Amino acid sequence: MRIIDLFSGVGGLTFGFYYRRRNNKFVRNRKNEFIFANEYNTLAAEAYTENYPNILMKNCDIRDLSENDVKELIGQEPVDLIIGGPPCQSFSTIGQRNYDEKAQLYKEYLRILKIACPKMFLFENVLGILSMREIFYKKDADGNILYEIKEVKGRESLKPRKKPIIDHYGRKITDILNEQFSDLGDGLGYTLHTQRLNAMDYGVPENRERVFIVGIRKDMNLEWAFPEKKNIPVLSIADAISDFPAISEGQSANTYTVPPQNEYQELMRNGADAITQHFCGSYSPKIRTVIENVKQGEGKNEFNALVDNGTISKDYRLTSGYANTYGRLVENQPSPTITNSLTTVSSLRCIHYTQNRALTPREGARIQSFPDWYKFKGFKDNVCAQIGNAVPPLLALQLASQFEKALK
Repeated sequence: MRIIDLFSGVGGLTFGFYYRRRNNKFVRNRKNEFIFANEYNTLAAEAYTENYPNILMKNCDIRDLSENDVKELIGQEPVDLIIGGPPCQSFSTIGQRNYDEKAQLYKEYLRILKIACPKMFLFENVLGILSMREIFYKKDADGNILYEIKEVKGRESLKPRKKPIIDHYGRKITDILNEQFSDLGDGLGYTLHTQRLNAMDYGVPENRERVFIVGIRKDMNLEWAFPEKKNIPVLSIADAISDFPAISEGQSANTYTVPPQNEYQELMRNGADAITQHFCGSYSPKIRTVIENVKQGEGKNEFNALVDNGTISKDYRLTSGYANTYGRLVENQPSPTITNSLTTVSSLRCIHYTQNRALTPREGARIQSFPDWYKFKGFKDNVCAQIGNAVPPLLALQLASQFEKALK
């Protein structure tokens, strides 16, 4: 397959088309050729290039790729597939939902699609895209968006946020996508297949649901089926990371101290001779107290109950965050969705199931099914964003297999 990789991030979706799994090892898939990849974030693009050195990376704003640029990169041979998922934070149902420039980058995906005319495409996004609508904001006489200060719904907060004032809502984003993908003009259009997939159904130890839209060019006689759920036990977070050396606050480790405990850990460690980015920062007394007092499956509400009954000082009461923040993971269950705040105790549920600390970046990568040799770039926040924004590689492998069947 000849593939264009848009909004590539650090390359989680790429992984599934670049490698295949054989004898519980990742081996290069020589059947696929990447024409080019595009990623705006410099550190993510650098990490992508380190992991896929023979793929041409265009590290720029996708809006700066002209039609001539794209045509020159493609050459004379047809394009089989475009893959990618525009930034999804604006569609997320967690926190604020804004119909901003990022939310409208799907239009750039459509633009490149029209230029390249691939036989198929794969478009990935968060579940929130299913309910997101166009948002039209109130503006002043000069056309500037008007704002108001208000609390975020469903969140205790001492710091109300500045939010644009909504004038009215328009059409659902999915209806717009269906309409525009179906008819891109000049006789080009795609038949769409949309499915919600959960990574934990495909061998990933993470309860992560995402929306995948597959398009087939209407002049192609191709059949598509999303991958069937794997008939295997769901992996828990302990299945994923129990072989990593224990560390405490302020510590790091770079060597394995025990052999892999299961097939998943063997797969993740194959080819890695050291552990990188397995470290823990330091905590304030308040955060340290929270970590020491929440049990598996507990979080903010249970901790505040200890404050209310006098077990813990009222000075430590948690006044911000959602109900499932400051939470400890449950070792015999899959991890909740790994986000770009995976090491931040105040963000959702990310406290290690037995150790008194948050997850490390490398544990987050392992849960996402990135092998231990996979590289990330930048400081902790940069690395966590690269991990949290990615499609889990093992899920990507399953999708890639289906495209190979369809385009055979």
